[in-house]
Formats: sequence, C-alpha cells, structure tokens
Amino acid sequence: MTNCCYVASPVGRLALEADGEALTGVRWAGAGERARDNSNLSPVLKEARHQLERYFARKLKAFDLPLAARGTDFQKSVWKMMSEIPYGETATYGGMAMALGSGPRAVGMACGRNPIPIIVPCHRVLGSGGKEGGFSGGQGLPTKRKLLALEGVVLL
Repeated sequence: MTNCCYVASPVGRLALEADGEALTGVRWAGAGERARDNSNLSPVLKEARHQLERYFARKLKAFDLPLAARGTDFQKSVWKMMSEIPYGETATYGGMAMALGSGPRAVGMACGRNPIPIIVPCHRVLGSGGKEGGFSGGQGLPTKRKLLALEGVVLL
C-alpha cells in the first residue's frame, strides 16, 4: 500500500510517496489533486516532509531517509552516484558516464527517470561546460535553476 502526502515548496506542490518503510517517490502534484489528511502519515513520510521543509528553508544540506527507488541496475547506479553529489556542488553527465563506463545520454536518461528528485539530486547534474542540460520535474529548466540557486550554485 502506498502512502502519500503533499508538501508546499518554492518549486511547486510536491507529492511524497512511501511504501512500507521507505520513500518511493517525489513528484510534482497535479492541479486536480486534492490535499489529503496528513494527520495519519507513516513515519517515513513525516520525516521526508520535515526534511524537505528544512531543505527549502536552507537548514538541511543532506537528506537522511530510507529510499526504495524502482529502476534498472544501471539507473540505480546513476541515482546512487547523484546522491553522493554534495549540496551546492554539481557533476556532469559526461563525468558520471566516464565513472560508470557508459555514455552521457544514458546517464541523462537515468536522471530523467529519477523517481525521487530533489532528495536524489538530479538537478545537480549538468552538461559539459556548465550547461544546464535538462530537467524533467516541475517546470523543467526553470525548476532546475531554482533548486541550484537555492543551494548557491551560479550557472554560467
């Protein structure tokens, strides 16, 4: 059974999803989604909501949550590598691809399929030369820029 709650954020209303003991998804809530009663949340959703609120208040730089992202082994290796990019820093698709013995497009595709954005920080992955690359969440690149600016990253 999936449990869900919503969090207001500077990049839009987020829906947090958990299954059992781990967070399984963060997505931008659709306009027609009605707020649910947040009084009976699982402990992991309460903690995820709390950590996201602290992140957006610039009081949290590293998330510490149990995660259960569903994907291929390659996608999971990309998501693990993204999780290791420190707050306020960036990596490149090419650099990650080289470390994984893959290609930049494959890394970009895995970033785009990240089911737990923000917490697994795909917004910290850029194209070569500091180019933005892409972003599949929220409003796309404007959302990526907002998240990077929140962390103090200045794009060229």
